[in-house]
Amino acid sequence: MTPARFTECLLHIRWTPINIASALQCELSWIEAMEAGTEEIPEALGEWLEKLAQTHEALPPPATYRGRRAKH
Repeated sequence: MTPARFTECLLHIRWTPINIASALQCELSWIEAMEAGTEEIPEALGEWLEKLAQTHEALPPPATYRGRRAKH
């Protein structure tokens, strides 16, 4: 996985680098290094992110709830 695709996958999943670092329980600096291309993205991590991103691409949030507000 390229650093560009890594970042793109995070966008599809709606995760920030902090979110994925929290999910993986790893150092944020490692995530940032993978985004920058100074650390290699492990194959298993890339495959997992790709599957998550593809799922989010195929199943976007329903538009029905856009602009929805709480009843007061």
